[in-house]
Amino acid sequence: MPERIVQLQGRLFLNFTLTAKTGLHIGGSPNNVAIGHLDHHVLRNPLNDQPYIPGSSLRGKMRSQLEKQLGVPQNQRIGQIFIHTCQTWRDYRACKVCRTFGLPGEREFSEVSRLIVRDAFLTKASADQLKELPTELPFTEIKGEAMIDRVNSATVPRQQERVPAGAIFAGELTFSLYKYDQRDQDQQELELFSAVLEALNLVEEDYLGGQGSRGSGQVVFSALTLRMRMNKAYNNLQDVREAATLNEMQEEWQKILADLVK
Repeated sequence: MPERIVQLQGRLFLNFTLTAKTGLHIGGSPNNVAIGHLDHHVLRNPLNDQPYIPGSSLRGKMRSQLEKQLGVPQNQRIGQIFIHTCQTWRDYRACKVCRTFGLPGEREFSEVSRLIVRDAFLTKASADQLKELPTELPFTEIKGEAMIDRVNSATVPRQQERVPAGAIFAGELTFSLYKYDQRDQDQQELELFSAVLEALNLVEEDYLGGQGSRGSGQVVFSALTLRMRMNKAYNNLQDVREAATLNEMQEEWQKILADLVK
């Protein structure tokens, strides 16, 4: 295989706040569920015991939603789930999903993943507010539910831990722009960031974390700031844009894109 040249052309940095509109549950399930015990715990930072949102959870949800919107085949199994990965170079060149979120390294045409999603932590103001709430556990609430036997209508109570509605997390993602083998693809790279914003919009319309079909996990992105470092002026921030909502940032990005590709 001929030597490949990969050149970093720039990076886009998007900061935002993520607000839980309904209770938010991101965590794991125990192997054994006992009646009367807490069945589902949230994931917590071991240093301060505060709940947080792993970047992998948000990134995975973004990818899943974009795959569904584009209707691409779910052709690769990872554990208990299936995701989409392109099988040929021709498919890959036209695929927003794989070019944005990456491919398995064993693909001959695999490229560096462009999208990094950071872990999102509670803002100080939100953490202070949650600390003062009379909830069952620090920073979280316990939501009681009941499983119903479809045959005899018997109920089995269960409990899950959630971050209360109104909690605010500070999030960040980074999108890298690359040039491969001296191909002139700056415009294509820039246009991929539109798919990132669209994926965030799809998460808003759906849910994040578990138990979404039962009301948990509705989130909204706000207070967005986009910073850019581009090409030869990489060491200098070339542009900074702010938007109150995700829709406004999508509109701002279209204006930026129109200016950059002239």
